[in-house]
Amino acid sequence: MDGRKRKTSLLFVMNHLHCGGAERALVSLLGVLDYGRYEVDLLLFKREGMFLASLPPEVRVLEEPAAYRLFDMKIERALGRALRAGRPDHALARLMAGAIIRTEPVPARSDQRIWRYMAWCLPSPEKRYDCAIGFLERGPIYYVLDKVRADRKIGWIHTDYDRHGMDPAFDDPYFAKLDHLVTVSEECAAVLKTRFPRHREKIRVIRNIVSPAAVRRLAEAETGDLYGRREGETIIVSVGRLHPQKGFDLAIDACALLVEQGRKVRWFVIGEGDERERLEKRIRERGLEGRFVLLGAKANPYPYMRQADLYVQPSRTEGRSIAVDEAKMLGLPILVTDYPTAGSQIVHEKNGLIAAMEPEAIADGLMRLMDDPALREQLVRNLALEPLGTEDEVRKFDALTGAFGGGEGDGPAAIAEAAGAFEAAGTGTAAGATGLPAAEIKPASGEPPVPEGAAGPSGSGAAVLTEGSGGR
Repeated sequence: MDGRKRKTSLLFVMNHLHCGGAERALVSLLGVLDYGRYEVDLLLFKREGMFLASLPPEVRVLEEPAAYRLFDMKIERALGRALRAGRPDHALARLMAGAIIRTEPVPARSDQRIWRYMAWCLPSPEKRYDCAIGFLERGPIYYVLDKVRADRKIGWIHTDYDRHGMDPAFDDPYFAKLDHLVTVSEECAAVLKTRFPRHREKIRVIRNIVSPAAVRRLAEAETGDLYGRREGETIIVSVGRLHPQKGFDLAIDACALLVEQGRKVRWFVIGEGDERERLEKRIRERGLEGRFVLLGAKANPYPYMRQADLYVQPSRTEGRSIAVDEAKMLGLPILVTDYPTAGSQIVHEKNGLIAAMEPEAIADGLMRLMDDPALREQLVRNLALEPLGTEDEVRKFDALTGAFGGGEGDGPAAIAEAAGAFEAAGTGTAAGATGLPAAEIKPASGEPPVPEGAAGPSGSGAAVLTEGSGGR
């Protein structure tokens, strides 16, 4: 032995690394970990996604569990594959999952109930870990608790729990087995403490790690006119998955109202998702071709954001919007809708505007920003004074893993240790600017939280299936 302390072994579990806020948050966290102290494995249910290229080289990506794909394809194909592989038990599990899909009207609850059959098919990692982290609600948390051997187990909730349509009675016994339950904002923590009062001492807030310096540097990567700007027009930009939760249908209707008022505007959305066809139809119905443009996912959305005049987040629900934080870092005048956690990032008329969740209110707020240069300048000035980086948040994570001392498990000593570290780091807005992740992030748009009774295609949930549709 050379006298060096053994590294703390971590396992992160996630669905995939397609574009999404939770996926982006994971890559950001992995980018600022101290690999002199940590040995990190990453298990993706599907080993794919544009963020794979942004992982730090120290992270070892495990082979995906092959049986997960059975729950992500049409049932006929899944049954054939399982039987050809000599796994009638997997075929039966897929049949049972299909029965749940057909009978459970709430997709998020269907997702929960399917887990028991999915768990039949997924193997456990051979290795034992010091700490395992299910970095997303439902599937990744359940996997960590049911399949992974680890001294400490952490679950991560990235959105307002009550907006998912999930069954708290299903999650309660799972959360009882966690050492810590992490969420991304004080508002989301308050919801969890109300919904799961017996677990309130386990609930911690760790904000998504973002770097103003990195965002601003990436924003300068493209200097040409990305929009083909026309004289006298206002460019509006929004970032997010094309999903009902993001409210882009409201944005389209708000844009139509602006055009009716004779405003020279073009509105661009950076992001991709299952709602594209429906949104494109709505754009055509409103006669907004060329006025409201779905740009798709961008590996680097920041130049598009920087070159816009206004940023809008028209969401119905958010946990803590990474895109809003990034728009603040780029000094954009911002309008958000009044989703429950909006006030955690925007103070109305101080660093942005908050509008009611309806097209008329969004359009009125945007016309106010367009017509009042003094207001825009005031908002931007106030943003420049905000401490926007969140580097200190990684200290909170370190405390939870036990990497810097402390005992095993979820006993009083471990909880007291974590509580002390959180008090030292601060549980509110972290101060100071952050450093750039070790592997510089090439971000895409969107965030994973889902609205009531729904499940998102690229972030939240385990395998969110629609019978006969090929799943997600």
